[in-house]
Amino acid sequence: MELFEELQARGLIAQVTDEDEIKELINQGKATFYIGFDPTADSLHVGHFMALCLMKRLQMGGNKPIALVGGGTGMIGDPTGRSDMRQMMTKEVIDHNCECFKKQMSRFIDFSDGKALMVNNADWLLNLNYVDVLREVGSHFSVNNMLRAECYKQRMEKGLSFLEFNYMIMQSYDFYKLYLDYGCNMQFGGDDQWSNMLGGTELIRRKLGKDAYAMTINLLLTSEGKKMGKTQKGALWLDAEKTSPYEFYQYWRNIGDADVFKCLKMLTFLSLEEIAELEKLEGSDINKAKEILAFETTKLIHGEEEAAKAQQSARALFGGGAGLENVPTVELCEADFTDGSIVILDLLVKAGLAPSKSEARRNVTQGGVTVDGEKVTDINAVVSLEMAKRDDGVMVRRGKKAYKKVVVK
Repeated sequence: MELFEELQARGLIAQVTDEDEIKELINQGKATFYIGFDPTADSLHVGHFMALCLMKRLQMGGNKPIALVGGGTGMIGDPTGRSDMRQMMTKEVIDHNCECFKKQMSRFIDFSDGKALMVNNADWLLNLNYVDVLREVGSHFSVNNMLRAECYKQRMEKGLSFLEFNYMIMQSYDFYKLYLDYGCNMQFGGDDQWSNMLGGTELIRRKLGKDAYAMTINLLLTSEGKKMGKTQKGALWLDAEKTSPYEFYQYWRNIGDADVFKCLKMLTFLSLEEIAELEKLEGSDINKAKEILAFETTKLIHGEEEAAKAQQSARALFGGGAGLENVPTVELCEADFTDGSIVILDLLVKAGLAPSKSEARRNVTQGGVTVDGEKVTDINAVVSLEMAKRDDGVMVRRGKKAYKKVVVK
């Protein structure tokens, strides 16, 4: 099976333009493609995971990735999928976020010897002259067509700023510049970016003639990515300081039965033949596939050593054995304890296992909380300072998936 066909078999490609040409470029390793990353935080998250895996697959096939970070468009804000305007960031914050991105991307993409590029669109967007943009770029866009784009229709009722209205023009100009400066002949994006991507292809053809060679591919990056990594705390980050390797492992270990094989295809580098064998598993045996998924995804993000530690801790936790040193730990101080104890509701909140005392109360009364393996149903129950000072601390669980080891040094 050739690369393009494998991407289809893994469920990655939703829609394309010029399929025959795209297939030939990818299969022959002649695609120079870009994917954009909006630097709104100092870490990538699981919503980006599929894009990174895709870039790695394509680079392994001889194609050249360009990771485009939106240092310029980040100052405008992408209205796609949003009901409100994004908070504006300073150039310093955006630059810091871009540096964090490159470090994380390097686990997937080989940037050495020009094999891949990381480019910041601030390099050209921030130097543009407004009148030149209106004449040279804006004249090629139909306002009527732009208003028909889904990303704008969603915002029209609540209010769409002129600033955000320019986002499609800026993203289209990105493809034009990457085409001119780096020979970029293909762009990838989530299904919510389709209108913006078509705008870029059209701009190239209008500016450079109908024979200009520019392709677009639309991938199920965003629609699938939004379903993944949604926890009670928000996004599932790729930064170990924000989401520990253990928490990352546990998320995938506890994914729903309906999603496990889809994720194995999209987010791991196991062969399709290996995954087909796993798909034969039924009932509780599907947990074996989940454990493989958790290990493989954690290995990609955090390395094999951290994946092995997370797996060992998870097995120990559910098996009641030793090896819990890698379970996420919360360190409290003696001042958190009143008269040598802390009420279970306060403990759940301070440990980050419940967002509020009212939610903690619900968890306890519904029987979803245990301390050192013992179920707690009394909202007035307390945990002693002496227990938390033990070498192994206190193991607190909420539900089936959330664990924290609470210690006092």
